Amino acid sequence: MNLLRKLTIISAAALMLTSCGGSKKNNSEKSAKKKVTIAMVNWAECIADTHLAKVALEAHGYKVDLINADVAPVFAAVAKGDANVFMEVWGPITHKPYLDKFGDKIEKLGIVYKDGRLGLVVPQYVTIDSINQLNEYKDKFDGKIIGINPGAGIMKITQKVIKDYNLNYELVTSSEAGMLASLKKAYDKKEWIVVTGWKPHTMFARYKLKILKDPKKVMGEAETISTYATKGWAEKNPETATFFRNFKMNDDLLGSLMLAIEAAPGKEDQAAKKWYDEHKELVDGWFKKQAN
Repeated sequence: MNLLRKLTIISAAALMLTSCGGSKKNNSEKSAKKKVTIAMVNWAECIADTHLAKVALEAHGYKVDLINADVAPVFAAVAKGDANVFMEVWGPITHKPYLDKFGDKIEKLGIVYKDGRLGLVVPQYVTIDSINQLNEYKDKFDGKIIGINPGAGIMKITQKVIKDYNLNYELVTSSEAGMLASLKKAYDKKEWIVVTGWKPHTMFARYKLKILKDPKKVMGEAETISTYATKGWAEKNPETATFFRNFKMNDDLLGSLMLAIEAAPGKEDQAAKKWYDEHKELVDGWFKKQAN
């Protein structure tokens, strides 16, 4: 009798442990699915898109962490799974070296923006229109092309431009903020300056600028900006993957979002939340399945 009672108690305890363990496991899995880590670089459109994604996901019950780094460690982080998503992959040219390196460890979710362009950018008051003319006016530009982060794809492409056009120029490493500060300083004084630039960017809304013609097409044609995730992540997170697949921006939407966020330094989430509230029907629609 005592033995039977002991076996009954042990069996009941084992059942409870199994039940509790399963519940904890289920809760853990559910909790894990509600967390998203987004990697970003300090580029205006990337900051804008990433913070909009953050506040929209948070409004739908997700906990969102952001990782901010240069582009090379960002690709590595997504490939390794330290970050789930990166929303600023330029293709087919700019980030090709990273896609070649990490392509088997990451997967494309969708295109965010379809008309991305790279170029050497000058103010409209500068009287040249083509990269071919840069050497002729080297002194006016102080022999320098003002660049951004050393790991950025546009920096590698600009080095190729310098080589292919035989430009006698120094490519100055800086940051996006540093490049913009140099542009503003020169623009305010109506001095000549050439910078590495890209579209979409708020600099085109703030200043009258032009992209120098590139007759050799070294900087390529229009590119897409896409969202990539760690390989296998989308299958485990279908709702979140749907959101990122449907996340689409055009010039008007992205321009207004970038300007709103740039006007609120240190309060990017607040600016993105206000923009989200003003475009709630559109953004919330991205959580629903629809044609990509």
